Amino acid sequence: MSWASYGAYLLIVVVLVLVPGPDTFVLLRSSLGGGRRAGLLTTAGVFAGNALQGSAAAFGLGVLLAESHTLFTILRWAGVGYLCVLAFGALRAARRCDYPSLDGSTPTPVHRAFGRGLLSNVTNPKILIMYLSVLPQFLVPGVTGTGDALLLALTVAVLGGIWQVGMVLTVHRAREWFSRRRVRRAGDAISGVALLGFGAALAVE
Repeated sequence: MSWASYGAYLLIVVVLVLVPGPDTFVLLRSSLGGGRRAGLLTTAGVFAGNALQGSAAAFGLGVLLAESHTLFTILRWAGVGYLCVLAFGALRAARRCDYPSLDGSTPTPVHRAFGRGLLSNVTNPKILIMYLSVLPQFLVPGVTGTGDALLLALTVAVLGGIWQVGMVLTVHRAREWFSRRRVRRAGDAISGVALLGFGAALAVE
């Protein structure tokens, strides 16, 4: 794989990473509710999910899943259900407006923060479709090896992780502003509506 080809791929990946999706809103809500530690753990979960789906696509397993209508449907509805659970949780928090302190005195359990990011990613079949639609454009049969395919796939996870860590640190630096009850309520309301929207879009496809 040439540097020119990889550079073109990087441009596409940067655009995809910057476009907000369910992972973005899950990450922001985790950072607001649990602080920097929870945000970084959720980022690690999203990274793991991206790496898992990217590796599956690189090894050809993603094609088998995408071509299996039953498995794909199960995954799609699992994603819809999970997004709805997160959305209703955010909207309920916005309605109650009863927020704990952001001083980190009650840290979010590791498994919960990590699992939140992992489930948000792996239950979103659009991530797998993205890999299956973009990767083949840069793979040359008989020339591109599995190592190159993995490099392309994991590039998405790495760049996404860097961007998400940046978001977590930004939220942490502005924690005094984010600690305001009005701001946290607005954030939960926006996140809830956005996640419901993503769930609805996933359900009708």
